[in-house]
This record gives sequence, C-alpha cells and structure tokens, in this order.
Amino acid sequence: MGAKLNLVFAVTIILVTISSPSHGYDPLDPFGKITIKWDLILSSPGHHTVQVRLENMQEYRHVDKPGWKLSWHWESKQVIWDMRGAETTEQGNCSAFASSGTLPHCCLTRPTIVDLLPGAPFNSQVSNCCRGGVLTAMSQDHTNHVSVFHMTIGSFPDDSGEFTMPSNFDIGVPGYSCDNATTVAPTKYSTDKGRRKTQALATWEAVCVYSQFRSSQSPKCCVSLSAFYYRNIVPCPTCSCGCSSSHCVKPGEMPPYLEQKHDPEEEVPPVVECTKHMCPIHIHWHVKVNYREYWRVKITATNLNTMKNYTDWNLVVLHPNLKSVEQVFSFNYKSLTPYHNGINDTGMFWGVKFYNDVLLQAGKIGNVQTELLLKKDMGNFSFREGWAFPRRILFNGDECVMPSPDDYPRLPGYASSSSSAVFSFVTILFCFLLHLFV
Repeated sequence: MGAKLNLVFAVTIILVTISSPSHGYDPLDPFGKITIKWDLILSSPGHHTVQVRLENMQEYRHVDKPGWKLSWHWESKQVIWDMRGAETTEQGNCSAFASSGTLPHCCLTRPTIVDLLPGAPFNSQVSNCCRGGVLTAMSQDHTNHVSVFHMTIGSFPDDSGEFTMPSNFDIGVPGYSCDNATTVAPTKYSTDKGRRKTQALATWEAVCVYSQFRSSQSPKCCVSLSAFYYRNIVPCPTCSCGCSSSHCVKPGEMPPYLEQKHDPEEEVPPVVECTKHMCPIHIHWHVKVNYREYWRVKITATNLNTMKNYTDWNLVVLHPNLKSVEQVFSFNYKSLTPYHNGINDTGMFWGVKFYNDVLLQAGKIGNVQTELLLKKDMGNFSFREGWAFPRRILFNGDECVMPSPDDYPRLPGYASSSSSAVFSFVTILFCFLLHLFV
C-alpha cells in the first residue's frame, strides 16, 4: 500500500509540474510552439550560406508588434557578412577586417536580428520576410505565420573557418524561452515546379515555448458575467490584475507622459484606466435571450489600456455548448479540438479584417462585441448552477481571471448547492443540540 501511495504522489507531482504555467504547457494548445530552423545551404572554409526560418505553430497565440528579435551566441569567431530578409540591430566592432576593403554586416558575438519592415528594397527581400517581425496564429491567419531570412557567414582571420551552430537562442518576445538547437532531418526544397527536390547540407532546429507566468506575473484580462434572469452584474474580481493605482488614469484623462513619443521597437508597459480590477482587457459574457430551441449570448471585449491598440486580437472560450454553435455575428469563429478526440467544447473568436480586427485603445469606441446563437442540447442544457457561463476565457493566449463559481448568476429562487449544504448542516447540528438539552 505504501508503494502505491508513493507512486500516486509522484505522478501527481509530475502532472502538477508539467501543467504549471511557468513551464509553458497549455492544455488548449498542447503542441503549440515557435520553431527556429537553420538550414546550411552552402559551406566551404570561411564561407557559409544559411537560411533561417521562424514558424509560429501555435493555434491562437501570435507575435504582435514590435515583433520578434532573434538573438544567439556564436560558439566560435564567426561574423555575418551579408543578410537578406532581415538585419542586425548593431554592426559591432569589425576593425579586424579594416584592411579587407569591405566590412561585415555584423561582428558581434551575440547579434540581435530583426525582420525588415514592409516596403523594404526589393533586392533586400526574400520570400516570407518583411512584416516587421509579426507572426500570426495558425488558426487565425495560416499565410503569415512564417518569417525567413538568409545569411552569409564568415570567420575572423585567426579562426579555422568551420561552421559551428550557435547556442542560447532568444526570440526577444516576453514569455518565451528557447532550448538549444538539435540536429534534425535535412530540409528538402522543391524546384522545377515540384519535379526535382534538393536538400540542405544540414538542418538544426530550436524550439521556443510560451509561459504566461514568464510574460507577466499579473494577469492581463478578467471576465464579468450577467444574465437576463439575474438583476445584478457579477463583476471582475477585485484586483484581478493587481491593486496598484500608481499607473492608472481616470476615464477621459490624458496625463502628459502619455503624450510623449515612445520607441516603436519596444513594448510599451500598459497604463490602464482606474478600475477595481485594474486589467488592460475586460471581457463581459451576457446571457441575453432564451428561446425554445436556442439561446443567445453577447460577448464584449473592452480595451482599458490607454497605450495600445490590439491588432489581430483573438478570444478562446471553453464552454460545453460550443459544440452546438448555430451562428456567430460580426466575429470569425473556429472550433478547436486540441486532442483530436471529438470533444469540441473550445472555440476561437477573432475580428473580421478591416472591420473589427483592431481593438482600439481605451475610449468610447475601445470595444468589440458579438452575439452567439447556440442550439440547446436538451440532455445537458440548463441555466442552473452557472452552466450557461464559460469555464475559461483567454485573450490573445493569456488566461483571464474568472469570477468565483459561487458568484455566478443563478436562476431566481435557486440556492447554490454549497449554500444548501451549509444550511442543511446547520439545521442538523441545531436539532442535535436541541435534543441534548431537552
């Protein structure tokens, strides 16, 4: 028995560990990651041609502006002579090549690479480049989730000139951590309209995963609830995203420091409107109408961050009745089945291009909303005990703080099971004590 208990305890610890947000595991996107693939195309002593490909393989989490900033550490004395599709942020000290007539593009031991901006000169471009480092989510936009650039790599004069794979990768986006590259099967390329295949001399791949805890120790969004049958609104929990009021502004105010210019290449810290929850993003779920065979829900997302417009935002919702969605108004919708086992209780919502795909910063029009029409599953459907409300909501891949289940709107005259249990216990205890003293 002792051995079994130890085994159960060990398994429990492992499950808790791998599901911890600090380790980057997301049960709604268990295979989500960003890969960095290096293809060695040509190689000779002191001269190597490399293609680097960043691919966002996450269902709903994307890399927004200011985009990725890829960096690594050279293991030997290597330099970047030329780049196409990207550039380094600094050249570094290239005095060792002063007599060569042409200086390398970058001589830093740890270079930082950024994607070229849209509209870059044509002779500097390659396929799948030049979007300012933005990588879209696979479910939201499958055509722009890859960035590619080419490099010509050389060596310092006193180095052997052999190609050495770098280490310590970082994509420069908060929340992501990357492992070192490992050797994988060489990438194959299709030429002559698919009639011939060539392949890289060697290929390495590094994997980067996201952790909400690494990104920010405080949540970034919260959820409030209401229903047509409940007279009160269940608000976001107090201090959902922290309690500090030193960096919040009253609605309609614009302090002088908000008008200052900021570096477009750096993420600006959020400055939120002063609320009890102090979250940059507020999601409201309202059970609107009850029909005979259908019910209707309204979802509103409000931007309370005075410093940011959320481009290509998305919402992920976990609710048992999403398998019976009949119609979604003004948003795009896709059912997510992360384990491909037929359980489709998770759905993804995002804005319509050029209509509401940008969630504007705090203000009168700083919100987007939609309505859902869901078919009732008579075997499961019920407004009792908060069934009509979501189990989880994520905004741009980050978990939102939900109200306590005990606070969910309930049908009039329907007491919660916990309250009934407490009342029953108190009643039995009272009768027992009465019996003792009579």
